[in-house]
Amino acid sequence: MTIRLAVIYGGRSGEHDVSLASATSILTHLDRSVYDVTEVLITRGGEWVVGGEPLGMGSALRRLAEQDVVFPALHGPYGEDGTIQSVLELIGVPYVGSGVLASAAGMDKEFTKKLLVAAGLRVAAGVVLRGPQSTVAPADRELLGLPVFVKPARAGSSLGVSRVDDWAALPDALALARRSDGKVLVEAAVRGREVDVAVLEHPDGRVTAGPPLEIRVSGPDFFDYDAKYAGGAVFDIPARLDPAVTELLRERAVRAFGALECRGLLRVDFFLPADGSEPVVNEVNTFPGFTAASQFPRMWAEAGLPFPRLLDTLIATALPTRQVTSGTYATALRS
Repeated sequence: MTIRLAVIYGGRSGEHDVSLASATSILTHLDRSVYDVTEVLITRGGEWVVGGEPLGMGSALRRLAEQDVVFPALHGPYGEDGTIQSVLELIGVPYVGSGVLASAAGMDKEFTKKLLVAAGLRVAAGVVLRGPQSTVAPADRELLGLPVFVKPARAGSSLGVSRVDDWAALPDALALARRSDGKVLVEAAVRGREVDVAVLEHPDGRVTAGPPLEIRVSGPDFFDYDAKYAGGAVFDIPARLDPAVTELLRERAVRAFGALECRGLLRVDFFLPADGSEPVVNEVNTFPGFTAASQFPRMWAEAGLPFPRLLDTLIATALPTRQVTSGTYATALRS
C-alpha cells in the first residue's frame, strides 16, 4: 500500500525560486514505489495548480484533504510562516514540519529571540523598528555599536539584509529591508565563526542533532543571498571544532527546537565568538533550503542519513503511527 503524498511548492514570497529548487530535489529523491505523489504548485500570483491542473483554492484544498500526508516545501511568507500550516490544520491533514506557532515564531526574528532568551540561549543584541520608525536612538546606537546588520524581521534567504558600517547608511539599509517586510531588525554584529546545526525529530519521538557545519564565505562580508545560491561559500562538514564545542552546539540546537515547540526539523545557525564565550544563536529555519546541496540534507548525509532516507524520516514523523509501523512504508524506512 502506497502513501498518498502531496508536495506543495512555489508560493507568493520572494523565495519562490528557492522553493522550486527545494521541491525539485525532494521530488527527485522520493521513492515512487512507496509514495503516490501529487504535485501542488502555488504560483507567484497565488493561483493553485494541482497535478498540472489549475484549480480554485476550494477545489485544491479538497484534493489536499484526500492525501495521507502533505510536504510543504515552501520558503518565506505565505508558507514557512504558519500560513499554509494553519490551512492544513483546518482541513485535518498531517504535514511535515512545525505547526502554526513554531512556524510563525521561527519566521519572525523578534519573537524568535524572545523565546530563545526565555530558554536561556544567547542571542545578539538588536532593536526592532516598526512602521514609520526610521532611526535608532542614541542610547541604542551605543549599545549596538558598529557595524550592525539590518534585516527584514520576517524574511529568509538573507533577502533584504545589509551591513551598515556608518549610521549615515542606515536609511538606505532600512529601505532595502522594507521591500521584504515593514518590520525591521537592526542587530549588533557578532564576530566569530558561523556554524549551523541540523535538528531532526524521529518517528519514535527522539530529537537529535547532526554534525555541525561551518560556513566559510569567499567574497562578500556575510552569507548573503548570492553566497547561498551562487556558490560563494564553502561548507566544512563536520566543522573542525573541539569535541566539547560540538556537543555544546548540538545541545543548544536541541534546546532551541524545544523552546520554539518545533516538529520534524529545524536548522539553527550559530556564531562562535572568538573569545570562546557562549555561542550566539543567529537565526533559526523551520524549513531550511532542501536541495541535495543545501546545508540541512548535507549535514544528515554526513551523519549517515542520505537524502531519500531523510525524506522518509520526516514523512514518517508526520504520519499517524499506524501508517508507519506496518506494510511497505515501514519496510522502506528500515532499509
